[in-house]
Amino acid sequence: MGLTSHKLLALCVVLAVLSVLGTLWIWPRLAYRSWPALFGRLATIVSTQVILVCTLALLANDYFVFYSSWGDLLGHNRQPATIQGAGPSPSTGAGAAAAGVQLLGHEQVPATGGLGQDPAQVGRLDRVRIPGGTTGLSTDGYVYLPPQYFREPFKDQHFPAVVVMTGFPGDAKNLITKLRYPATELQLIRSGAMQPTVQVLMRPSPSMPQDSECEDIPGGPQSQTYFTTDVPRDIRASYRILTGNGSLGVMGDSTGGYCALKLTMEHPDVFAAAVSLSGYFRAAEDFTTGDLFAGSQQRREQADLNWRLAHLPAPKVSVLLADSKEDGSTYADSHAFAAAARPPMTVSQATVDAGGHNFTTWVRLLPPSLSWLSAHLSAPALPAALPSATSLPPPGSREGMLPARETTRAMVRQIY
Repeated sequence: MGLTSHKLLALCVVLAVLSVLGTLWIWPRLAYRSWPALFGRLATIVSTQVILVCTLALLANDYFVFYSSWGDLLGHNRQPATIQGAGPSPSTGAGAAAAGVQLLGHEQVPATGGLGQDPAQVGRLDRVRIPGGTTGLSTDGYVYLPPQYFREPFKDQHFPAVVVMTGFPGDAKNLITKLRYPATELQLIRSGAMQPTVQVLMRPSPSMPQDSECEDIPGGPQSQTYFTTDVPRDIRASYRILTGNGSLGVMGDSTGGYCALKLTMEHPDVFAAAVSLSGYFRAAEDFTTGDLFAGSQQRREQADLNWRLAHLPAPKVSVLLADSKEDGSTYADSHAFAAAARPPMTVSQATVDAGGHNFTTWVRLLPPSLSWLSAHLSAPALPAALPSATSLPPPGSREGMLPARETTRAMVRQIY
């Protein structure tokens, strides 16, 4: 049974209940002084505790999807992928080594409101592997293509894209099932609050199980180069993605939020705007990261985003800090970061009054965050009126091809 199998979870729950009941039943029979009775009591305590801990761990993993398989848990899923098939669409066939993603399959777009799975109505969700021709790194993820991508009037049109990252060590599937990124974009497009945008959904570390904090580690994984060079090149080789300034944005939660800010501040030529959902501002350093900086204080300082604001020229980028007032020190840290920012960098803030560092809070922050990000990305160069229909138009409609910038600003002000 797989690590995320509901059968495995149910089996562990049953075993946990039986172990507790069995301990209560057998304990009186072991209540005498002898070595066999002593080891019997010890065995019942240890076995019951192990089963209970495993059950709780599976329950936590079922909700957060920290690890998606046994190989993922044990750190076996680190082999680089074979680069296959460049061109206008991803390929599963053999091909020369070139830029491009490897298509692993298609999955259903969840929460489509009974519209079926016609790509021209709800878009398409591709499960992909994104190899790194420059870095040798690789990670699996998803690409969501909006409905307009498949409609005849836009068959040659290129779209903006946003790289979306989970927290560490969360699975990219969380972005679909827990945070509902594709479903939220579909709703925003239908309401005219967001332009059609390609989503690239992935983890923040291509060097699992190590947490690389989107850093180019001396003598180790070059994760920052992977996200700023390999990923943009691969998705543009396989999908119709705009080029040039304003074509790419990046956002994420927790570790993904830190990565989004860091990559945008250090590479404004690649990412024009970023959204941080409860992200932090200095690279974590613990047993999951190892030595990120090879003892270099200079590299450590440059990974501190507050230090960059104080000592380096401000990049010409726009960022949104979205968090909860109850999320520990994140709220105060965001205010301090925003206060320290200076032109040409602009910092906006979005805040909810209650909520912790969890999916429930980020789901509330997601619609205005996506709308804000969409308004800061390039729009496809098509003549189109702002959409006004509340229902999804039939294929061929030009709804949603330009961002409703004023609507987006009003939404942020109203909610926060």
